[in-house]
Amino acid sequence: MDWDNLRYFLELARTSTLAAAARRTGVEHTTVARRIQALEKQMGAPLFAREATGHRLTEAGRQLLPAVEAMEAAVLGMERAAPANAASGGPSGLVRVGVSEGFGTLILAPQLARLTQRHPHLSIDLLALPRMLHLSRREADIVISLERPKRGSVIVTKLADYRLYLYGQREYLARRPLVARREDLRHHDFISYVDDLLFSKELQFIDQLWPPERFALRSTSITAQYEAVRAGAGLAVLPAFLADRDPILARVLPHEAVFTRTFWMSMPAEGKHLARMQAVWGFLKEVGAKEGARLVPAA
Repeated sequence: MDWDNLRYFLELARTSTLAAAARRTGVEHTTVARRIQALEKQMGAPLFAREATGHRLTEAGRQLLPAVEAMEAAVLGMERAAPANAASGGPSGLVRVGVSEGFGTLILAPQLARLTQRHPHLSIDLLALPRMLHLSRREADIVISLERPKRGSVIVTKLADYRLYLYGQREYLARRPLVARREDLRHHDFISYVDDLLFSKELQFIDQLWPPERFALRSTSITAQYEAVRAGAGLAVLPAFLADRDPILARVLPHEAVFTRTFWMSMPAEGKHLARMQAVWGFLKEVGAKEGARLVPAA
């Protein structure tokens, strides 16, 4: 039986959609569909029921799943048993890192680029997205999140703290009423996240300062919020590592409107012995330690 076909079966069973399985395996969704059809023909039974929300395992698929998971475990065991630095001269293969948009774009992207230069056989998929990624769904191999995972067989470590402040464009602040205390915020416009699309309760800030009657602009993207503040649309809570580098922005109520959050890093326990996972995990811990002053700047 073709292991490749079984591998696609396993990813589709875990992700439920052809598109997600294709992302996980680095192929087009048509390839996944073709492989599943070949496996179903070989098995003589449909393995998935096609529904509007995705692909659901049939009874035949549910019976096959444990055997394929056992095969995957055997393959991983072989990888663990192999020398950490094989003939390639270092870690090799693909590691998917899921992380929030701002941290992934500004901090990790340039650092991970250097890691791949150091290890030419290592590939990184950096999923810098304004949403939570799930290890249980195999959306990523390593996830950096704002909330510590509490379930599953995962390894978790604190990566770093980071600080956020309330910011405004200097010209905007000059033409609007002075903000000397929290009550003065009632005279200002605000920029924030879209409440019903907020992917973590750790990103709720504004109501702790001054519940606004309206928002000038809301976005799922921290980059979009940052650009709106730069354009003078209002005030927003932004990560210091993003906003402090911009000379046209200024902190507002810097001793009161300050928040500290934590980045947690996690990966499946089954991956801890893989050389590529060890290389990326260790490197990310180094980045977290090295960037401490940028993530938590002086008041």
